[in-house]
Amino acid sequence: MRPNILVIAGHDPSGGAGIHADIEAIQSTGGFASTLITALTVQNSRQVSSFQLTPLDLLEQQADALLADYQFQAVKIGMTGSVATVEWIARLLARLPGVPVVLDPVLAAESGGSLAQGDLNEALMDRVAPQATVLTPNLPEAGQLSGESDVAEAGFALTRRCGRAVLVTGTHDNTDQVANHLFEGDRHHQWEWPRLPEVYHGSGCSLASAIASLLARGHPLESAVGEAQAWLHRTLQHAWQPGGGQFVPDRSLTP
Repeated sequence: MRPNILVIAGHDPSGGAGIHADIEAIQSTGGFASTLITALTVQNSRQVSSFQLTPLDLLEQQADALLADYQFQAVKIGMTGSVATVEWIARLLARLPGVPVVLDPVLAAESGGSLAQGDLNEALMDRVAPQATVLTPNLPEAGQLSGESDVAEAGFALTRRCGRAVLVTGTHDNTDQVANHLFEGDRHHQWEWPRLPEVYHGSGCSLASAIASLLARGHPLESAVGEAQAWLHRTLQHAWQPGGGQFVPDRSLTP
């Protein structure tokens, strides 16, 4: 039986990132996705132009309807968009005690353009991160959230602050290998993957959703993180270019 994963994220009309990516990644890794869409964005594979937030009363009604019917085995959080939405998500998570939560702290799009109103850093770290199982920032996001530029200093600073595991992805490094770093307390585990030649749209969303799906299926955290990375690398190897901008992972592939 497929586990239910609740996805809280924004909508990308290009289909490369956001809710589209989350649903496809969860489907391919053995889960079923229900969605609460925090914002509608104006974007394509080249850039983000603008976004409009979903009214919180509508999100509340949708969440009430889902929780009255479904039990969830994991939660994945992507674009939140505003401090008010972050506060609402924190209250929602309190209604799901013990459920694994993957927080992908989306602050900007890979293609360029902000996906946040105001300063979300403090709200995310103080209200949502302590309720998460693992955070999955890329290196720029980890630096922005922690104030540290070094990957190890950023990762350990974040895990000390929120008391949760942190996976810092290294796609933004200028290296031949992509190094991803998992920090848990004083522990540090590193994976390395050959750097692929293109720039990809939705890779971070896909990775976080795959981790959530695997956690929902009962995988331990380190196993879920490792298997999700291996799956993502295969999808990137088979990525294609639907427009004139970034490549999109082939999320139809299964682990």
